[in-house]
This record gives sequence, C-alpha cells and structure tokens, in this order.
Amino acid sequence: MANSLDGVRSGDGAQGRSPSVLEEELCEVTRTLIHTRQNISSRNLVAPAPSAQQLVQLLDAAAAAPDHGLLNPWRFVIIPQDKRALLGEVFAEALIDRDAEATPEQIGLAREKAHRAPLLLLAIARLGPTEPVIPPVERMVSLGCAIQNMLLLAHAMGFGAGLTGGQAMNSPRMRALFALSEGEQAVCFVNLGTASKGKPHRSRPEARGFFSTL
Repeated sequence: MANSLDGVRSGDGAQGRSPSVLEEELCEVTRTLIHTRQNISSRNLVAPAPSAQQLVQLLDAAAAAPDHGLLNPWRFVIIPQDKRALLGEVFAEALIDRDAEATPEQIGLAREKAHRAPLLLLAIARLGPTEPVIPPVERMVSLGCAIQNMLLLAHAMGFGAGLTGGQAMNSPRMRALFALSEGEQAVCFVNLGTASKGKPHRSRPEARGFFSTL
C-alpha cells in the first residue's frame, strides 16, 4: 500500500471549502495545544492545582469523548490529600507482594509516589458485559479520548499534567482500595498541577511513517 502524502495534500481530487476566519483561528489554537502539550512527570508538578471549578470543567471535557452505545464506559476517582497515605500503602504492599526482597528505600519510594501531584485521579475502564454489546477495545478508545480531552484542556488552562501507571495497577490491593467491580480495570493515574520546570520538546513521528492508502 502506498503511503505518499501527495493525494492527502491535494484532497485526492475532492473539492474542499474555504474555512472562515474563526475556523482558521480555532484550528490554529487547537494545533498549538496538541503540539505543545507535554507529559509532565509527577515529580515536577507543584501547587497550585486546578480549582474545584476547573476540575468540573476538565471532567466535562472528558464527558465529550466519543462513546459508542452511550455507555459511559469509564469513570474517574479523585484521591484527596487525606487519602494519599492509603494509596501509598497500596503501592508499598503491592511492591512487597511482587518482590519480597524489596529494600526499605524501594518501599519508601513506592509510598512516596502517592504524594507527588497536587491533584490526582485514577482512570478506570468499564470492560464487562454491556447492552448494547460494544467491544472492550472501543471502550478503551473512549477512555483514551476522555483522558486526552482532559490533558488538552488542562494545558489550555496553563497546568501541567501527566499519566502514570505501573504493576500496582493490577494489584488486588488496588482493586480493593478503589472498590473496583467485576469488569472494571484501573488503567492509569492522571496527575495535575503546575509544572515546576519545562523539558526539551521531544520529536514525534512523521505522518508518512504510520499511515497508508488502501
């Protein structure tokens, strides 16, 4: 299959239309947000975090994600500061479960991860049986879109954000802490705050490397 961009650039013979000034402005803002957003390590996120009102706006953005079947196949759990110690213990105990020889330093580091980001949410996918029947992979795509909506809006608000995961996500202790039901899967944590320092812009793949024309 060919992967030339010539046909794409020319519209493959289709007649386009001239965008309005507002559409051009919106397009440029959107492109800028997409291409300047970076994953910020939770170590580099400090206060202030999004306000309660801004958090509602971020969750509203998540709700705008594609949702085949209107299942709302995901949910988010906020982990407030007074519950971070509970999460830290889950991280520590999950590490010990995996590695009985983990050092005190490694265990302490596992605990510390729960206390980094000023605002922390757990993203949970709902992958059990549904009516109508929607494949789990489509529901995971919906969650990914919901998370990306949040990340882009947080970036537009001036905040830093990043995703974290790890082997503890599959721990029975994690499932118990967050009362995950059958078919639910903890996918990642969404870390939000103010970036304490920037980082070099990373290169991204060119379009010609990941598309083809049938």
